[in-house]
Order: sequence, then structure tokens, then C-alpha cells
Amino acid sequence: MSELYFRQLLSGQDFAVGDRVATQMVNFAYLIGDTETREAVVVDPAYAPGDLLDVLEADGMRLVGALATHHHPDHVGGQMAGFDLDGLTGLLERVQVPVHVQRAEADWVTKVTGVTDLVPHENDDVVQVGAIPIRLLHTPGHTPGSQCFLVDGRLIAGDTLFLQGCGRTDFPGGDVEAMYTSLQRLGSLAGNPVVYPGHRYSEDPHAPLLDVRRSNVVFRPRSAEEFVMAFG
Repeated sequence: MSELYFRQLLSGQDFAVGDRVATQMVNFAYLIGDTETREAVVVDPAYAPGDLLDVLEADGMRLVGALATHHHPDHVGGQMAGFDLDGLTGLLERVQVPVHVQRAEADWVTKVTGVTDLVPHENDDVVQVGAIPIRLLHTPGHTPGSQCFLVDGRLIAGDTLFLQGCGRTDFPGGDVEAMYTSLQRLGSLAGNPVVYPGHRYSEDPHAPLLDVRRSNVVFRPRSAEEFVMAFG
């Protein structure tokens, strides 16, 4: 019988050990799969994609796809602050799998990584991994095509929602009003999913959504206008 395989891995600690940028950026990568079929996907394989593949192999799992929350190099690889970060390119050199992106993010991912063979998705599409469905939520604001993933009571929130704060909106493609709308959508998700962010910017690596709503300042503004004044 199929059960969820799920791992949250911290850059600089669980993979890319010794990488100065990975250690400083404290990115999370995620492995999601089906224990029956042994199929899995990786979310945001930056810095050392080979390490993530090694984790899968050690767990007896097989990679069948990659998912990107957004195009920034610390999530998919590319040039950042004078550093050349490995990511999707290195992953695809080792194993050929589809790369799932939100349609509005596809050109950005190609520009940053050079990867052109991408699978574009719309909001609320589902990527199936064995018998495990992963729901894709388009959450613009940090970037035009940022997306989050819902799977079995877990919300992989990328850089849209952290346990404390949210992603910046002052990078190219950022939109503070869109961020407010996206946060309101995530905050109203049913079932109190556990939030798994794109970075470890807080002591806890994950927390239930209701706890995040109570403690996170980004949910305090009562309107888009208040949000823009506070965070724009």
C-alpha cells in the first residue's frame, strides 16, 4: 500500500556540506515520493543536486521529476552574487526527468538555468508521484510564477511564506499586492497543513498553518493597502 515518502533537507547541513553559500542561505530542499512504487520528486535542487540524488538512492527511491518553487538561483541553480550555483543543470546531467514549473515562471527559470525543456503548469494542477498527488498552487508576489505545493497535509511554501515573514517583493518580478493576495490564499487553506518553508529563517523547521497565522506579522494587515504600507 502506498504511503508518503517525505524528507526536508537543510543546505549546508544535510546536503552541500561545507558549501559556504549553501550554509549561509539555509535553503530547504524536499524529497517527496511513494513508498510503494519507490518513485520520488525533488523540490528546489540547488547547490549539490548529486547529494540529493544520493539520499534518494540510499533510501531506495528513484527520481522521476523535479519541481521548482521559483527561479532564484538558490533554488534552481545559476549565477548569484558572483557565485555559480549548481542546480537543475547538474541534476539533469545525471538523470533525465521532467522539470515542473508554473507557466508564468518558465521563461525566468530558462534564463537563470539555461534549461529549456520545462513542463509548464497552471494553478491547481496536480503532479502525480506514484499514488501520491501533489497540488500546485500559483502564489505570485515573490516572483511572477512562484508556486507552493500541497501534499498530504503539508504545504511546501517556497519563498512565499516563511514561519516568520514572507519572501521579498523588491526583486525583479516581485509584486507586493500580489504577495498579499497569495498570503491570504495560503492562510485560508483548509485542514491546518504543516508549513514547510524554503529557508530556515526561524528556530523551528516547520509549523502548523494556524500557528503561523497567529505568530507571523504578515497576517496582521487587514487589507492590501495596510499590507503595502507595512511591507511595500
